[in-house]
Amino acid sequence: MATKNKAVPAPKGKPKSQPAQHQRRQPGHEHRMEPQPEYIREGYVGSGKLRDKVAIVTGGDSGIGRAVAVHFAREGANVVIAYYNEHKDAEQTQQLVRQEGRECTLLAGDLGKVTFCKKVVAATVKQYGRIDILVNNAAEQYYSKEFTELSDAQIEKTFNSNIFSMFYITREAVEHMPIDSAIVNTTSVTAYRGSPHLMDYASTKGAILAFTRSLSGNLIEKGIRVNGVAPGPIWTPLIPASFPAEKVKKFGKDQPMKRAGQPSEVAPCYVFLASEDASYMTGQVLHPNGGEIIGG
Repeated sequence: MATKNKAVPAPKGKPKSQPAQHQRRQPGHEHRMEPQPEYIREGYVGSGKLRDKVAIVTGGDSGIGRAVAVHFAREGANVVIAYYNEHKDAEQTQQLVRQEGRECTLLAGDLGKVTFCKKVVAATVKQYGRIDILVNNAAEQYYSKEFTELSDAQIEKTFNSNIFSMFYITREAVEHMPIDSAIVNTTSVTAYRGSPHLMDYASTKGAILAFTRSLSGNLIEKGIRVNGVAPGPIWTPLIPASFPAEKVKKFGKDQPMKRAGQPSEVAPCYVFLASEDASYMTGQVLHPNGGEIIGG
């Protein structure tokens, strides 16, 4: 076992660090990142776990969402991606899904608005007739040194994007989800330990944890499983779009594995929870976080 100060080797193809960088807009653009995140590991072989399933992935244009979309496609699913306005990233993800031989529909808009959530569900049902998997993943975060810096507008925007959107789209989707469907919500390590500089973000992630546990009980008689994934520090566009450049350079180094994780190391959790392999799991959360021990 590695000691606290001993270097921990990164797997092949997964860099331990990234250069200082910053993006001025949320939720960030993947094509501007250096190095590019790894969305699927070399040698990942699909086995038809999601063959002919229909999946909605919010925030599926980049980061963890892109990785989930591509993994789902390799496992046989058709994917509908709902995203904000990162069109170049979304189009690249669409190409990656299509290269896997599956269909991919892009829908751009604000998931914090009920009207767009209804549009996403209606378009999916019109095209496919049902929804087998809903991945609630879209989110944004803002770095604030002082609690008093948090504006009313920022708090409202963060909650609209991160948790209200989950209520809105899930409420619409469940009416079209058959027995044995699955919902997977993206919470965060910050839901368990908090974050002194991401207070509104961490609060929404705590709400998502409670939402996941509560919804699982509510939908259990409908045969819909509801679980979550709580990633630790993962190299996604949110990071350079959220933090100062020098903080980005150090991102992930305080984890036991001494590095940030890659989206490719998180997406298999979603495949598992969306598939029949997790048929006896609901109300649970998986923790791909680089070795941090989290209770709950």
